[in-house]
Amino acid sequence: MPLLCARGVSFAYRDRWVLENVSFTLDAGEILGLVGPNGSGKTTLIRCLDRILDPEGDIRLDGHSMRSMSRPEIARMIAYVPQNSGAAGSSTVFETVLMGRRPHLRWSVSEEDKQKVSEALSLLGISEFASRRTDRLSGGERQRVLIARAIAQDARVLLLDEPTSALDMRNRIEVMSLLAQLAEERGLAVVTAIHDLNLAARYCHRLLILKDGRVLGRGTPSSLLTRGMVRAAYGIEAVVKDEMGVPYVVPLRPSDNDNLVEIV
Repeated sequence: MPLLCARGVSFAYRDRWVLENVSFTLDAGEILGLVGPNGSGKTTLIRCLDRILDPEGDIRLDGHSMRSMSRPEIARMIAYVPQNSGAAGSSTVFETVLMGRRPHLRWSVSEEDKQKVSEALSLLGISEFASRRTDRLSGGERQRVLIARAIAQDARVLLLDEPTSALDMRNRIEVMSLLAQLAEERGLAVVTAIHDLNLAARYCHRLLILKDGRVLGRGTPSSLLTRGMVRAAYGIEAVVKDEMGVPYVVPLRPSDNDNLVEIV
């Protein structure tokens, strides 16, 4: 049974449909990459999966309809890392990560809660920053704090909205490598919106390509990332190379003599 299953998910803002009939399944240990141009519906889909938005269609967690689940029940199953979530502030790293324990808190913070936070900090390699204010961290370090907060939540499904968008190349690779490690070692089902097709091809087990709120394609990176699919999704020409069995997309641009050349 899939850990996360979406069937016919649709959503409209007022009278404008921004998501139409989206379906997919995701097993434990898998990473699903949501790709597509700006405005294609990636963020809306993630917000529907977390029930921040109330879509049409059916979304199931471990076989249970999310419509029958309370907000605390959902929060114990799904952790959400939004884009531009304002991690920088006066709170310490430990306090920020502790917020992930809210679905489990009772009257006070328990030793178990503190232990979960410490484990998440260690897993993300940021234990040394525990007492540091988050506004004194780099962008990559803050992103690790947000993921640590999600891990401390002890959820089985991790939703991330463009977690690498504000990071440099090294930090992008480190964050995606970390997500792959978490999926494999902890059996998490991970859904991440991502703009970088080459990162998506390298780290995601499957891709869901969206355009204008509809599914343009779904499948493995090797089966989906073709020259024709890149043209259909983004309206550009590209060369798709093979790098050790992983597709690598090189966008093209017109040259002065109207021949297409690689953008390097």
